[in-house]
Amino acid sequence: MEPLSGMDSLFLYLETPAQPMHVTLTAVFDPAGVPGGVGFEQVHDHIARRVHLVPPLTRRLVTMPLGLHHPIWIDDADFDVDRHVRRVALAAPGDDTQLAAITAQIAAAPLDRSRPLWEMWVVEGLADGRFALVAKLHHATLDGIAGVEQMIAFFDIEPTVEHGPPPPRPPSEDPPSDLELVTYAAVSRVRSLLGALPLAARTLGSVRSVRTARAEPHREAGGTPLVTPRTPLNDALTTSRRVAFSRLPLDDIKKVKAVVPGATVNDVILAVCAGALRHYLDERGDLPAEPLVAACPVDVRTDDQRGRTGNRVSAMFTRLPTDIADPVERLRAAHRAASAAKDEHARFDADALQQWAELVDPNLSAWMFDLYSRTSSASRHRPPVNLVVSNLPGPAFPLYLAGAELVRAYPLGQIIEGVGLNITVMSYRSGVDLGFLAAGDLVPDVARLAAGVPRAFADLVDAAAT
Repeated sequence: MEPLSGMDSLFLYLETPAQPMHVTLTAVFDPAGVPGGVGFEQVHDHIARRVHLVPPLTRRLVTMPLGLHHPIWIDDADFDVDRHVRRVALAAPGDDTQLAAITAQIAAAPLDRSRPLWEMWVVEGLADGRFALVAKLHHATLDGIAGVEQMIAFFDIEPTVEHGPPPPRPPSEDPPSDLELVTYAAVSRVRSLLGALPLAARTLGSVRSVRTARAEPHREAGGTPLVTPRTPLNDALTTSRRVAFSRLPLDDIKKVKAVVPGATVNDVILAVCAGALRHYLDERGDLPAEPLVAACPVDVRTDDQRGRTGNRVSAMFTRLPTDIADPVERLRAAHRAASAAKDEHARFDADALQQWAELVDPNLSAWMFDLYSRTSSASRHRPPVNLVVSNLPGPAFPLYLAGAELVRAYPLGQIIEGVGLNITVMSYRSGVDLGFLAAGDLVPDVARLAAGVPRAFADLVDAAAT
């Protein structure tokens, strides 16, 4: 038995039919080096042999009686990998547009909460004999950093594969009794309530610190939630989803960041996304005069928490300089805004968001989020942010699954009510893969936005050269 934290549970309470709260990875593999190739059966058997290495994948939820507190995880005595690993084939030519479309269909469907909260779809029929694996995992199970750390268990650093039978399953545990659950819920609720007043005082102090800093002359500010321009990206959600992919060369990103002293790879990514968004919105006649505001998830794990499952995540808010035409000036502005956002985020306790989440009431929060979604309330106020931009570090060396080489790894986050675009970025080997998940009704042509990323980067490279 393992209790969910308040942050883990919050991703369950946030979930509605229009707002599934899982993360997705579309990984593309080249099996050219494997004699006889790699098909569904080999991938299925490979996953079956490795799944025990990622304990969250064999656990299911148990809710508290009457919703008195957050749920718990227990081992699923009826776990069957066949319920989670599925297959689908693309018609010719099997290009990226088709792969994006099937990924969007998979990402739009919620996960079955009566089972462990994950699925993997083997997508066959890609061009050049390749195949893809679309992995879908609920955010209540792992955040992005933990997902990268845990999912690496399915990969090898050499193409050779040692085959063997799946390991025996450990003895299953009996579900706790209602009395045990109620006792645990009562003790946990009292503990969290006792810390509410000190937490409120610390948070108020952090807010005052940010306000004081922003009052200083010529002080750069980060983004402010709910103080955002209206754009076509921002409205109530439906169940429709669109997906697109893009890629940038990592070495060139590292070179071009030198044009602005102190700039980081992440600053370049933000500036390039801002450039692509500027062009996209301007073409539609919807470019606001002020910069967009992006939420950027931040990993708050300490060194001794590395490798642990669950969510240890916060968020910083930064301005995306979509209002600046010059690519180099846009990078300078992105660097200044991101630096300010980091400084403001550091003024809050790393655990503040986690502790506030512990106070969330399961019944009330789930009811409120469902009502908010059903009434399309996100259409009636300014969006909390305009979009989410997330950056995940990936390995710099090649990976293999069942002997097939991983050639692309496109991560996809979630979108939430009022925020219809998520751009998630992951570095892998010599490139940076970008996954775009969008609300189908708000950004139906998200592929055009994704196609604008290499163009915006080329503009930056050309401008930096002069």
